[in-house]
Amino acid sequence: QVQLVESGGGSVQAGGSLRLSCAASGYTYSNSCMGWFRQAPGKEREGVAAIYTGGGTTYYADSVKGRFTISQDSAKNTLYLTINSLRPEDTAIYYCAADPHWGCNSGSWHYPSNYNYWGQGTQVTVSS
Repeated sequence: QVQLVESGGGSVQAGGSLRLSCAASGYTYSNSCMGWFRQAPGKEREGVAAIYTGGGTTYYADSVKGRFTISQDSAKNTLYLTINSLRPEDTAIYYCAADPHWGCNSGSWHYPSNYNYWGQGTQVTVSS
């Protein structure tokens, strides 16, 4: 049974930092594409970052480059998203996603439809 369990969300003030975690189990973690998505109220789910777990190649949305860092601990099958200089517009539910049958692609990593497995999400709220 595939499980992606996110943690680390919370309420923070603008300018602060958070590190989100996603513990993966039930599938072959290596050589898979894993991503972080977020969804704000009334908005579509958007991809913010992804990583190919086999080689470590990372991908970022232009809107978060320089503030978000995706990383992994392959020994723990755990994905991370470090968010610095948080802004009120970063407020959203953040989701971890994975697909073991795909090694990510620079042109399509940000499409939710490319991921088979999803976590339940963790809320991030940033106050000004």
